[in-house]
Amino acid sequence: MSTQKDSGSFFQQLRSVILKWLITSLAIFAAIYLVPGIHFTGPGWQLGIIAAIFSMVNLLLRPILMLITCPMIILTLGLFSVAINALMLMLTANVAIYLGIEYSIDSFTTAFIGALVISLTSLILNMLAGEGSVRVEVRRD
Repeated sequence: MSTQKDSGSFFQQLRSVILKWLITSLAIFAAIYLVPGIHFTGPGWQLGIIAAIFSMVNLLLRPILMLITCPMIILTLGLFSVAINALMLMLTANVAIYLGIEYSIDSFTTAFIGALVISLTSLILNMLAGEGSVRVEVRRD
């Protein structure tokens, strides 16, 4: 037996997943538009597929790569995680090409810059959407 609270929670989670997918799609569009060397040709709905591929690649492989490269991430004060994002972006391009989507990245440097654009765009859009907000609470006892 489901309750109204369970139903609301499900729709909240569904809304959050769809919102994150849309934000990722917009961030990838921004990278395509701003970064020379990232190429996309096709209908706009394919950007949604690219965003889904990028999300799945990040979900499945990023935690493993972060664990393996943890010492390097610590030594570079987190900057190496952008290199991991660039690798995830290049892998996404390869999977998209395999699926028949014309999405390509010229070089690792291009992917690195694209990963920065995607990260910053996602951060800003998540904050505007209220998904990445920071809550500060001050109490007086």
